[in-house]
Order: sequence, then C-alpha cells, then structure tokens
Amino acid sequence: MQSPVNMFTIEEYLKLEQTSEIRHEYFGGQVFAMSGGSKQHNLISGNTYSRLRSHLRGGDCSVFMADMKVRIELVNQNKNIYYYPDVIVSCDSQDQERFFLNYPCLIIEVLSPSTELTDRREKLVNYRTLESLQEYVLISQDEIKVEVYRRDAEGNWLLEILGKDDELQLDSINFNLMMAEIYEDVIKI
Repeated sequence: MQSPVNMFTIEEYLKLEQTSEIRHEYFGGQVFAMSGGSKQHNLISGNTYSRLRSHLRGGDCSVFMADMKVRIELVNQNKNIYYYPDVIVSCDSQDQERFFLNYPCLIIEVLSPSTELTDRREKLVNYRTLESLQEYVLISQDEIKVEVYRRDAEGNWLLEILGKDDELQLDSINFNLMMAEIYEDVIKI
C-alpha cells in the first residue's frame, strides 16, 4: 500500500511552524519532524550559545539557539530548505526576517546519533551553498571532538579536527572557545 506524500508551500510551512508544538525542517515542499535532544546535547548547545552571546552582546552580530531557522535557496534545483541549527550567528544587517535567517556566518550543530549522518552529509553540502557562511562546526557529544569546516579566502572549504587540548577558533566572529567551556558539565577535561 502506498501513502501520499504531503507537499507544503513555504507559506504553509512557516504558518504551521508558528503553531506547532514540535519543530519541523522543510526540504523542497516536504516537512520532517525533528527529534528531541539529550541532556548532553542541550548542555553543549547551551554552553556554546552562552559564551557566544556574551562575546557578541552589544555588537553587530546576533546569536540564536535551537528555535531560529536558516533558509537555503537551491536555485539550480528550484528548492528551498529550512533547517534548525543548534546555534547560529548572523552579522548581516539584511537578516530582518522574524522566523529565519538568510545570511548566517557561523552555524554549529551538536551531533546526535539520529542526526549525525544528516549533519555530516546533507546539511554540510547545503549549508556550504550559503555565500555568507564562513564556518560550519560539528561538536561531538560523546567525546571531546570538534570539526570545523572553514571557507578560505579563495572560497575553498578546509576541515580542521580538534581534540581535548585544542581551542576552537571562530574566525567569523573573532572569538576562541576552550574545550572545557564547550563541554562544561558534560565531560571532565
């Protein structure tokens, strides 16, 4: 037996999200429910957000956590995508939409067993199409490991893998984070 796939317009999706009790991501007309995160996932996201918020307060950049979407327009495929990153930063004055960002410079995802493949493959490919994005950061919640995808001056993406003795350098917002700050109350360093 086959089930029909419900397709939504962007307007229908955005309206649905305003009243929904759970978050959904949007991919070219299809809507996918998001799973909840673990305690460790929440702590890592919160630790990272709070450090970034303190650093960016009073400046031209804004940082958001969990409930702010990022919009990606895949012009060559005539599709729009809306994702909910764990932490997202925009320093672009054009980002005036109420429920999503178009011009993030930094996106951070905390890896979960249910989302890790999507974060590493689909989101990595789609986020890199954003001209404003300078860094995409993946943080493991099971070990002290941070992966930073960074766009260089020529537009190439480079990968840097960090461990417990390293410091996360965020060039996009001129800020450094110690692993102990990211993993506070999660993993002893």
